[in-house]
Formats: sequence, structure tokens, C-alpha cells
Amino acid sequence: MGNQRSSLYPPANAPTKLQSTDRKQNIIFVMKDHQKKDAETNPIGLHKRRRRFIIKKSPILIAMNSSSLNLPMLKSEDRNNNWKSLYQIQRERKRIMRDTCSKYKSNNRRIITPYHVSRIFVEDKYRILYCEVPKAGCSNWKRVLMVLNGLASSTKDIQHNTVHYGNYLKRLDGFDRKGIYHRLNTYTKMLFIREPFEKLVSAFRDKFEHPNNYYHPVFGKAIISRYRVNASKEALRTGSGVKFKEFIQYLLDVHRPVGMDIHWDHVNRLCSPCLIDYDFVGKFESMEEDANFFLHLIGAPQNLTFPRFKDRHSNEERTTTKITQSYFAQLSPAQRQHSYDFYYMDYLMFNYSKPFEDLY
Repeated sequence: MGNQRSSLYPPANAPTKLQSTDRKQNIIFVMKDHQKKDAETNPIGLHKRRRRFIIKKSPILIAMNSSSLNLPMLKSEDRNNNWKSLYQIQRERKRIMRDTCSKYKSNNRRIITPYHVSRIFVEDKYRILYCEVPKAGCSNWKRVLMVLNGLASSTKDIQHNTVHYGNYLKRLDGFDRKGIYHRLNTYTKMLFIREPFEKLVSAFRDKFEHPNNYYHPVFGKAIISRYRVNASKEALRTGSGVKFKEFIQYLLDVHRPVGMDIHWDHVNRLCSPCLIDYDFVGKFESMEEDANFFLHLIGAPQNLTFPRFKDRHSNEERTTTKITQSYFAQLSPAQRQHSYDFYYMDYLMFNYSKPFEDLY
């Protein structure tokens, strides 16, 4: 874990003293000079703009301590209760993540671009950086950050559209080089992840099995046109009614007709855990326990707990292991294997078991 603090993080107005570390690495920071648009509204155009920008700009070489701040140490009164076991779980998750990165990724020269921090939301009062992973509790985590920041008194008061389209929370790539550098070094960095197949099915159900004026015309029409034999004119016109098997064909196609989307992209790409040393790794499967442990560690108000309500399609059952298996049962063994290969790094890095026995 590197050096650790002996107590919880200080209040927001207290001076911060950085811990030293012997894991120093050079990082290249490529800074942006344009106003970005949300990746969800135009992911293809945004990727192209970033790519052109990275090619054009000369990188700025700076030195940064890796893990200058780590998960806070437990206070003495915490050490004989459940917090201690949760703390050990965090240490183990971080170890597996680091070992996977060491084995599969080269960290000799680490390059951080605006793309790498574009999914990270900033809460300055409690010094939190949260990497958004869609379909892994991100709506409720944004609600929590808004309450911590004083933007609302309760998570129940914040509507779904306010969470995602209100622009109340800052993103890390909206700061200048100094602001990004300072926050990466001194804030608590955390992400929450979910079993990859379950997350994928949850995204499919949300975006393709309900009316949607973005995913149906943009993704649905392209998917049906390419992968459905004898598609009806109505299906081609609306893009509605995409089947899970067609969706998987699109996902696995190296020449897919439309680009990748954050809702089914790899966590490894969304949050760059081999470049950004996260202090806390929570799991959707143990959300309530992990989330409230995190809030305890950062010294959040005791009356603030992680909300469990489902604000989209609330009458529909959450995507479970059983539901996920029913969707993947529609695929051939080869398609299941290729899907597992597609998310292999996420399975490995976050220590999820193989979802089917016939996978290798």
C-alpha cells in the first residue's frame, strides 16, 4: 500500500502535508486547450478531436509521486469491528489491481492525457476524485458527491436528469495542468466496478429495451442494418428492437458500424487504473457495505448513507446473475468465449470469476 496516514483525512480547510514515497515515476501530462463536449452525446467526434489534439501538442514532462496518498488508516476505535475486514479487502483489491498492471502493462513511461481523466468527477470539499463507471451505481454516487459538496441536502431530492445533465459536478479534465496535478496527488481517488457481463446486460436492457431517442437511432439502426437478415423497413427506420445476439455481434466486430460507448466499454479504458493509482476500489455486488465504509473513511456526515433506490425503470428488476445468464444463454459458446475475451482484463484486474464453466 505504500505510506499510509495515521488518521482520517483532515477537514477541507486544513493544510495538507503530502507523504513521501519511493515509487516515483515520470508522467507525461498532455493538457487540453479546447472546451470538450460530453462523451455521451458525441463519443466518436470527441475521440477524433482528442486524438488530433494529442498528436499536435507537445507533451509536458512532469514528475509525480505514485500513491502519495493512500487509503487512510483505521482509527483505534475501528479496529475491532467490521471496518477492519473491509480495510483488508481494500488492500487485497489494490494488490491484485497493481499485480495485473505490472504483469500486462508497461509503466516505465506513464502518459496521462485529457482522455484518461475525462470520466473523473471532482468533489473539492472532501477531496474526492470519482471515476464514473456506468451501470455500477454511478447515478447514486453522483448524488452523494452533490450532497457532500453542499449542492443538495439529501440524495432523494436529486432527480436523474439533474444528476447527469445538470453539470453541477466538475470533471477533472476541466482544470488546468496545475489543478489536475494537485488533485491527482492529494485527493482520495476511488471507483466502483461491476461484474462485466452483468454490467453489459444491464446496459443493453436500459438502452435497447426501453424507448431511447439516442441509442435507438444512433446505435440501433446501424446494428439492425448490419446484422439482421431481411430487416423490416420499420426496424431500419427506428432502430428499435435490437436483439441481444445482434448487440453482441456489434460489440465483437472489429469493424463495428458505430463506435464504442461508455456504457459497455472496459473499466480498464474508462478509468485507466494502471495509470491512475486509485485509493479505493468498490464493487457493485457489495455496494452498500463498500460505499458506507468509504464515506466513513473520508469523514462524511454520519447521516449520509449510500442510496439504494433505482430511479430508472424502477418497476423493473435489477440485472442479476440469473438474468445475465438468461441473456448469454442466447449466444453460441464461441460468442460467449469471445465476449469473455473482450472483457478479460476487467475480469482479471478486479478478480471476478469466470461467469460460465465452459470458458477457458
